[in-house]
Amino acid sequence: MTRKKRRLMILLLAGLGLGTATALTLTAFQDNLVFFLSPSDVLAQRPPGERAFRLGGLVEAGSVERHTGADGRPSATFRVTDGPSAITVTYSGVLPDLFREGQGVVTLGKLQPDGSFRASEVLARHDETYMPPEVADALRRAGHWNPAQGAAPPAASWNTAPRQPEGRSGG
Repeated sequence: MTRKKRRLMILLLAGLGLGTATALTLTAFQDNLVFFLSPSDVLAQRPPGERAFRLGGLVEAGSVERHTGADGRPSATFRVTDGPSAITVTYSGVLPDLFREGQGVVTLGKLQPDGSFRASEVLARHDETYMPPEVADALRRAGHWNPAQGAAPPAASWNTAPRQPEGRSGG
């Protein structure tokens, strides 16, 4: 084998190895990616039930029902809203101490065949001024908050706040 052919063979094998490693890495990342969706996004896209994603928004006022499951574990049913849309969420386990109606929440889980969301994890915001970036973005996209007009309205009013026109600035 000539020197030129040997170099070409080495380059081809290195390229094949790099391509295989890249494909394996991307496949592993795709399996572990968790997307964030607002209730409006979920209703528009209908993600597959086997795919886990984060559902974020506000806990709708008057929607929280706490109960005890057949196994004795606490469970809850509540609705997450971004204003125009809301999705019923079921969760088995102890809810975070800061979980309450009108507060921002991000849940991790899967969409069920009946359109409800089965959460395996519930995260609540940690103080009065913090809002998860995903929730803030969903509220902006839904037209319920324009950062140019100042601070977000009180959390308890977000599921009833009137939509703000796009591009409107305060003052």
